[in-house]
Amino acid sequence: MDNILNKVNRVATLRAQIAEMAKEEKELITEMKDFGTGVYQGTEHQIVISESTRKTLDMKAVRLKLSRQFIQANEKKTTTLVAKLFGYSAEEVA
Repeated sequence: MDNILNKVNRVATLRAQIAEMAKEEKELITEMKDFGTGVYQGTEHQIVISESTRKTLDMKAVRLKLSRQFIQANEKKTTTLVAKLFGYSAEEVA
C-alpha cells in the first residue's frame, strides 16, 4: 500500500512540475512569436516559427442546414503562428 501512495504522490508532483514547465514554455514561445516567422537557432536545437491557417465550421449551423453554399458561408478561417522544436543530431542523414 505504501508503494501505491508513493506512486500517487509522485504522479501528482510530476504533473505540478509539468504544469509549471508548460507555463514557462508558453511564455517563451509567446515571446519568440513576437519576433515573427523564421528559424531561430540555439546551441543544440532550433525553433521554427511559421504561419498556419485553418478553417473551422459552426457545427450547430451546419447541422441545421447542410448545403454547400451554407457550409462555405459559415466557414471560419483562422491564421496563427506555430512553433516547432527540432533537435540536432551528430549523425549525418542520407
